[in-house]
Formats: sequence, structure tokens, C-alpha cells
Amino acid sequence: MNEMFLPPHQIFRVRRETRRRSLAVAAIEQLTPKMRRIRFASADLHDFASDASDDHIKLFFPMAEPQENDKPFCMRDYTPRAFDPAAGTLTIDFALHEAGPATRWALSAQPGDALEIGGPRGSLIVPDDFDWYLLIGDETALPAIGRRVESLRPDTKVTTIVAVDGTADHQHFVTQANWKPVWVHRTGSSADDAALLRAALAERSPLPEGDGYIWIAAEAHAARMLRNMVVDTLGHPKAWVKAAGYWTKGTANVHETIGD
Repeated sequence: MNEMFLPPHQIFRVRRETRRRSLAVAAIEQLTPKMRRIRFASADLHDFASDASDDHIKLFFPMAEPQENDKPFCMRDYTPRAFDPAAGTLTIDFALHEAGPATRWALSAQPGDALEIGGPRGSLIVPDDFDWYLLIGDETALPAIGRRVESLRPDTKVTTIVAVDGTADHQHFVTQANWKPVWVHRTGSSADDAALLRAALAERSPLPEGDGYIWIAAEAHAARMLRNMVVDTLGHPKAWVKAAGYWTKGTANVHETIGD
């Protein structure tokens, strides 16, 4: 489908055939106390493609003991933070939270370590023709948020509202867009992410004039509450809202699309 001939704000999906790829750690950077960036290199990336900022790939982490399905690995969903086809490198940011297999692997990773990935199975293409964008989430959403902010056309209005522990967890994105970052801090607050993000969103209502696209990704309960607020309370069109639960409290690796 040629995006040049689509009507304004036309959102469409591209699907791909997936396969496993073997990667090797090329470089590691500690971005913030809660985020570790790992760049991978591999000849297997020659035909890798990721067209949307919130694409997901499967990472296969080796396990010392077989899982319930007798497989010697567990799978987790991650966002490709950056891809350089010329260099054959793929960058993934790991949010460091509970001591699960992904966090353990990321903390112990060394250059040369191997990891397998699969996907993405496809991309949901949101055109860069809206008047404004609002991106809301927690640390797990930052790779997708950063990639989107960096890719927007010059002077596009984009606001990000992100819940983090404190100022040490802020990130800076290099962009030509007119970016306004809003950081809400858990430290010193008795409120959970859902309440913190809802309060920050309420402070910025009514929504800006013009056509806007709103993207939400956080813990499933928080993402659902925020979507309901955007659609039911603020009256934003459902077609221009995407919400996802990137994780679910007490459950491992549950990615949930929220809404119609």
C-alpha cells in the first residue's frame, strides 16, 4: 500500500513473515538507573524491518532449568529502539525492574554474548500528518516513545507524559519536533502510576485544538484507565487512540491491546 495515496490520518497495518535471528552483543550503555541499552550486531539482520515506533519483537532468553513447556528458554516482548541496516545493528533498551529472566540477562550481558530474536510480525503505521501527538506511559514505554519523538517531522507538536522514579530516570531525545516532556515522579508520592498519569493528563485538558493522535502504554490497569479517560471523559476519537498494557502486575510477559 502506497502511503502517498492514502487519505489523511489513515492508519494501516503491514504484516511480515517472521523468523528467528541470532544476534551478538556489540555494545552496552547504562542510560539511567532503570534503563540499560544494548546494541546487537548480526549478519542475520540483513533483511530485518521495523516500520513503526511501537513494533515488538520476541527475545528468547536462555534458562538454567526448562520451563513448564519443556523449552530451555523464555520469551519476552521488546521494542526495537533503533535499527541501522547499513551497519547491521539493532538497539534494544531494557527497562530494569523486577528480577526476572530478562532483567537478569541484561544486567549480566557482555560483548559477544548471543541472543535470539523473532519478529516483528508486523507494524501498525500511524502517519506523521496529525496536528499533534500525545504519548503517555512508564519506563517500559520509553523505547517506543523515544523512537516516535525522534522520527516526527520538524516542528510537530508532541507532548510526552511518563511516570518514572525520579529525575535520574529522565531521558533526552534528539528531535526536530516541538517536544514538550512531562515527567511524573513516584518518589515521594503515595499514588500509583495510574493516579499519577491521570492527574498529569487532567492538568493538560482540554486537549489541544486540531487533529491529534494519542498513544498509551503502561501497566495494563493504568493503560485501561487512561484510555477510558481519553475517550470517555475527554471525548477524543477512538480511531486516533492506541492503548496497550505492556505488562500486568503479578504476571510475566503479558502484552495486551486495550480498546475496540
